[in-house]
Amino acid sequence: MNIKPEQAERLARNLSPQIRGVLLYGSNEGMIATLGQQFIKAVSPDIYDAFHVSYLDMADVSVDVGALYAEFNAQSLMGGRRVTVIKDATNLLTKPLKELLTSSSSDTLLVIMSNSLKTKDSLAVFAKDEDTFYHISCYDDRDEDISAFASDFIRKNGLRIDNTSFQLLCSRLSNDRKISANELEKLITYMGDKKDIETKDVLTVISDTSASSQEDLCYFIAQGQTEKAIASYNRLIFEGENPVTLVRTVCYHFLKLLDCAVKMEQGESADRVVGSLRPPLIFFRKPAFASQLRVWNRGRIMSALALLYQTERECKTTDIPAEEAASFAFMRIANGVKRFR
Repeated sequence: MNIKPEQAERLARNLSPQIRGVLLYGSNEGMIATLGQQFIKAVSPDIYDAFHVSYLDMADVSVDVGALYAEFNAQSLMGGRRVTVIKDATNLLTKPLKELLTSSSSDTLLVIMSNSLKTKDSLAVFAKDEDTFYHISCYDDRDEDISAFASDFIRKNGLRIDNTSFQLLCSRLSNDRKISANELEKLITYMGDKKDIETKDVLTVISDTSASSQEDLCYFIAQGQTEKAIASYNRLIFEGENPVTLVRTVCYHFLKLLDCAVKMEQGESADRVVGSLRPPLIFFRKPAFASQLRVWNRGRIMSALALLYQTERECKTTDIPAEEAASFAFMRIANGVKRFR
């Protein structure tokens, strides 16, 4: 069954015995590692407990599928449920996994991780359709994901932070959760017995790990910065992002603009509607988002969304190369901004 990453921690804390496995895949290796550990700890607080946790690489399974069967059906000498972790999984796991779950009644939890799988791959499709499996796709954190992760991390470590310092902190964190977690760990260590994080603490400890991201692509397009948009898009494609995922991300941005545009038609100011967005925008995004609302009215947004929806359909149903279709749509939208001004 399909599960959103933000639901994973709650589900891991209250893991149902009916859940036989979790598939974590995508480009955000840090998120995969973090969520993977949470599900392992749902069964074994010590992720390296040899009695309750075993680790296999896909290469091991490919050479000897019997190793998977042996680990899955093994019983802990200390009693209780076990976990088998499979790293770098590929579609070669799909068939033996189906046979394993059909032939065995073991309650061992499978935690399967991969940064190479795609949404339409057979292993991902199987996990999504299987009621006893959690299917969790892990891609680059959006600004609001970074904010939620940082807030939760700080709260769990018993620290406090004022809003200005928090916004600065989020602006310097990465879209990769592993990198962000490392930076936050450095901050926690630096604080020592001090409980209130200040701006000077953030500036002293946190490296600026932010980089061009999917959010950058959205803002470049909506602001008519065509060259920057295409450069950002090409970099994301080079790093392995799926064009359809990028189209959907840009759609999400324009849907936020649409929500604000409708409220402005009802008499609310741009500053008010931007400030009321939930989750809130990171502080350095607010001026740019407000400026976009001065360019994008409801009609223009609907036209952009229609083009994006058409592009997604073309990517899925025609022979047009998805990378080229998405690139062309983004250029059309960005170039159109010049006509609106």
